[in-house]
Amino acid sequence: MSDSTVTQSEGREEVAVPDTVTGRGARRPFGRLRRPGRRPRLWFEVLLIAVSYWTYSLIRNAVPEQRSAALRNADWIWRAEHTLGIAVERSVNHAFDSATWLIVGMNYYYATLHFVITIGVLVWLYRWHPGRYAASRTVLFATTGVALLGYYLFPLAPPRLMRGGGFVDTVMVHHTWGSMASGDLKHMSNQYAAMPSMHIGWSLWCGLTVFALASVPWARVLGLLYPAVTLLVIVATANHFWLDAVGGLLCLAFGFTVARLWYGALPYRLPSPARHPGPAPQLPSP
Repeated sequence: MSDSTVTQSEGREEVAVPDTVTGRGARRPFGRLRRPGRRPRLWFEVLLIAVSYWTYSLIRNAVPEQRSAALRNADWIWRAEHTLGIAVERSVNHAFDSATWLIVGMNYYYATLHFVITIGVLVWLYRWHPGRYAASRTVLFATTGVALLGYYLFPLAPPRLMRGGGFVDTVMVHHTWGSMASGDLKHMSNQYAAMPSMHIGWSLWCGLTVFALASVPWARVLGLLYPAVTLLVIVATANHFWLDAVGGLLCLAFGFTVARLWYGALPYRLPSPARHPGPAPQLPSP
């Protein structure tokens, strides 16, 4: 029994693909079938992620560090936030800096969980939701890729580097290892790539993925808390403005749009098990 076809008024034919969840026909965009979800090859995924992150870091750090423009943009962001009534970053920074144990913990949170949690969610998707892995990874890659445009087109100094901003660089003050943008490591990283915030873009991707796919309530709650706590951390450590987080959110929306157009559905609505290619079952003739 072959897939049914529907003839359009323009004379084109569109293949109706059975929905594995509901059993109803679902049409793929652009009039052609997307590749079915398969369990990706582990070696390929590890290599792809490693090469992609290396390329991203290389391009990000190769963007000219336009100090004057970055400082002007920081002043503009700060004034805009005052106009909007949300310029409370300095107060948050000083309040958390007064509790040494807390701000030191935030420094390590900023430096490590950004990578650890993201990799952990990728591994979880690969192991337990292989049919959704490729689409979810596409969201993350597209989000990160478009962020490079922000770094190039809108160099931005973080609050801790503002002239006369009165912010505390918590890594420098408390002598903690915690940022590629402070201490002896600052020459290895672009100091003026604050907009958009990929700490927010990545943490939102992680949080939404866990919330949408986790089966236990406490994990879903943690999924929602993770980007919220990350937002507090990036502000308390004076690494980002609130509006940098908005930039990260917009990049994530772009990533979801790319995946939706390519796969015909949001990653979380795709079938969970990987579909393995094979001969179609033969139905007995009537």
